[in-house]
Amino acid sequence: MSETFTLTLTCPQRSGIVHAVSSYLFEQNCDIAEHKQFDDSYNGAFFLRTSFIASNAQELTSLEASFQPVADKFGMTFNFNGCSAPRIVVMVSKMGHCLNDLIFRWRAGNLGGELVAVVSNHEVLRPMAEAAGLPFVHIPVTAATKPEAESALLDVVAQHDADLVVLARYMQVLSDSTCRALRGRAINIHHSFLPGFKGAKPYHQAFDRGVKQVGATAHYVTPDLDEGPIIEQQVIRIDHSYDPQQLATVGQDAEALALSKAVRWHCENRVLLHGHRTVVFN
Repeated sequence: MSETFTLTLTCPQRSGIVHAVSSYLFEQNCDIAEHKQFDDSYNGAFFLRTSFIASNAQELTSLEASFQPVADKFGMTFNFNGCSAPRIVVMVSKMGHCLNDLIFRWRAGNLGGELVAVVSNHEVLRPMAEAAGLPFVHIPVTAATKPEAESALLDVVAQHDADLVVLARYMQVLSDSTCRALRGRAINIHHSFLPGFKGAKPYHQAFDRGVKQVGATAHYVTPDLDEGPIIEQQVIRIDHSYDPQQLATVGQDAEALALSKAVRWHCENRVLLHGHRTVVFN
């Protein structure tokens, strides 16, 4: 039986990398289905994503072991991933537009991952989650109970064997320790007015300044609030006729689209982290 795998890697730039990878896959009787690479001449780095079909039964551990000599030769950091869909826990507060969009794409089969639970600090979106057949976990958060709440969140992630946590307009700031625990596997969405329009009512602030573009940014979660490596951004042109409510509606469209793309690309192993930046093979 054949199975599809994905190899992603990063290493210093030098000649012979692609030849070494393709030769290895040929020796393993694998057929390349999709190949993308990026030579970062500015930083002297090389990035690669190759999807391939193994005609014989293969285990990830055996692929990793047999590829290790190639990786050692070129100084590669690499990962092999199978075809199983990553498991996703979604975190929300009161706004449901991003959750609703994720559920729609998951049901349509084009999210790239499997929604397994919804966590919220409010009860408002329980009906939406349960209507989709998703377990809903209410974890109230106050300043006094924040450590216990985040511990409960990590317990939910572990219980559901989740590969990814998606903050779909979750209006709580995660602690540094939780950000570190979820490093590289937690994605957040925010409106692109940050840091220009911080605090309450950003769309009212944008209206007062007469903005001409509304946008959103999806990024990995880090201890630096809203400054994690960017995966995707959406921008929608508007004009003077938009009032604050209309700006918010357009902004929600941008948020939902940027977040769903970021989630899908992450689930398909198309995002390679490189310091504070990402390489996205979309």
